[in-house]
Amino acid sequence: MSTMFLRSLLLPLICVLALATWSHGLSQGQQRPSSLDAASNTLQYHGGPLLTKPNGINVYLIWYGGFSLKDRNSITDFFASFASPGRRRGPSVSTWWRTISTYKDKTGKPVSDTVRLVKQVGDVYSSGKTLKRAQLANFVKSKIESKIFPLDPNGIYLVLTAKDVTVERFCMGSCGFHDSILVGGSTRVVFAHVGDPTVQCPGLCAWPYALPAYGPPGPALVAPNGIGTDGMIINIATLLAGATTNPFKTGYFQGDALTPLEAVTACPGIFGAGAYPGYPGALLVDKMSKASYNAYGANGRKFLLPATWDLIRLICKVIT
Repeated sequence: MSTMFLRSLLLPLICVLALATWSHGLSQGQQRPSSLDAASNTLQYHGGPLLTKPNGINVYLIWYGGFSLKDRNSITDFFASFASPGRRRGPSVSTWWRTISTYKDKTGKPVSDTVRLVKQVGDVYSSGKTLKRAQLANFVKSKIESKIFPLDPNGIYLVLTAKDVTVERFCMGSCGFHDSILVGGSTRVVFAHVGDPTVQCPGLCAWPYALPAYGPPGPALVAPNGIGTDGMIINIATLLAGATTNPFKTGYFQGDALTPLEAVTACPGIFGAGAYPGYPGALLVDKMSKASYNAYGANGRKFLLPATWDLIRLICKVIT
């Protein structure tokens, strides 16, 4: 198995707290508008494969630990939203993904234009409540070798851990990561992890729905699906974008391959127009619940999705 490499998902509270520099080497010494400096943030293509199969990217999901039915439904509805824009016209999960599908490999093939959840399984703490990243990799590998999941080189094997599960580096500057493992001696597949930050680090991994302990005064935004769940959805979206455009650390990124800025992490903390450190930008607000969001989804859901790096316009593009 390859050496683990960091795919940290950093949110803007680091800038709120320090207003100095982002992890990954992204300078954030002053407030920036939602169009970040193209000269310093352009992602370079390093010639490697992307996830480009025209029939879409299959997601194989492992629920590790205890999740409520409400939380499960919110996350599975997020995946369903790639195919269904919902009844409302306006910004949607599927339109958000269009920017990612403009990323092309060296043959000109674009990233798959849709993502779908094809299989999910549960696991009730079979390896305890304290996990290493290597354990997650072996966990995914065992699911494939035991035929619980198929071997899918264009898939993403996603492990979601419950709020009472501690994972190596999670909540320590990282809200999740993606990497790859070799299965069957010749096929490399992508896997990823996102944890529920409700208990351990809501201010880091569920911002702007929770505030950091030493952040500025003022209320957090209201989450449409729950603080921890919406934090996970933001981080799942971030990882999906990074894992498809830089699956084997040879795709699109800026900086060091071991600590890269990718399609979303190059645009930290930007969710709407006019964003700057500590302010996510202008968002839609539900009149009844007062929840803030920027995208409509399946089954009447509302989600908050991060800005993505637009390779054509060379800006951080917010969903509109």
